[in-house]
Amino acid sequence: MRRRGASRVALAALLGVNLVLPTRPEPVAAAGLVEAYPGTTAAMRAAGPPYADWAADGRRFLMFDPRGDGRAVEVLGDLAGADRIAVLVPGVGSTLADFDRGLGGLAHRAPAVQAGQLYRELRAVDPAARVAVLAWLGYDPPDGVLTAAGGVSARRGAAGLAVLLRELAARSPAATITLVGHSYGALVVSLAAADAPAQVGDVVSLGGVGAGVQHADDLRGRRFWAAEAPTDWIRRVPSVRLPGLGFGRRPGDPAFGARALPVGGVAGHDDYLAPGSSTLVAVAAVVLGDADADRVGDAR
Repeated sequence: MRRRGASRVALAALLGVNLVLPTRPEPVAAAGLVEAYPGTTAAMRAAGPPYADWAADGRRFLMFDPRGDGRAVEVLGDLAGADRIAVLVPGVGSTLADFDRGLGGLAHRAPAVQAGQLYRELRAVDPAARVAVLAWLGYDPPDGVLTAAGGVSARRGAAGLAVLLRELAARSPAATITLVGHSYGALVVSLAAADAPAQVGDVVSLGGVGAGVQHADDLRGRRFWAAEAPTDWIRRVPSVRLPGLGFGRRPGDPAFGARALPVGGVAGHDDYLAPGSSTLVAVAAVVLGDADADRVGDAR
């Protein structure tokens, strides 16, 4: 036990100031914010390729943990100076190994790629905006659809995300935070939003499996947006909620009452943030505070 405790202390020191790594399967709590950059850079260099290449390219991470399926939180933009922050949470099957290359080697499914597409869209819409996007793989998603039927991973992920949100709010009290969850990640952000600081104004579900609540209005004080393409297989997931099984209504179900985002140019389950999609444009508008429910659409 002493040896294990000493190892955790040493690893936490390596990964950066105030970066806490609880025993698995508890969520990794990313704290310390930009102070973590030097530590995560050193850890990526020590881990070898491809992670050492990320460090060499100057990429910045609040968290890097190669153990097991891995954890990572990448920052695009100037987080310390941002007044608009988007946190993008991926879903089932996401691992550190696929963070850049995407599930099944498909880049459009990669959290880093999707976050990059959103960041570039934000910069293109308003080059003067002080924005940052976080690709948040700060939890251990279920490995497959069957294991995703329960909410254990989502609750642990939400607890870890809540730590980050509180620190963001404390460090940047004037900033506005938007949570964007894809698939199972939509459940994670919805659960985290239930007790998030006031700086979290918008929650966005992209092909979301559920939200942990039956209606968007249950998340008081947050605007809830949802995109669900007609070709997305998530529409075939039954909207059930039983003890230990299911998550209730999908956010894309009109009965859920979310503000509907357009889905033009979206094919299937993974292209919501693809360049040229109307969903990408609309999500950027939400993050920048330019979204108009009457113009974008309203599912209620």
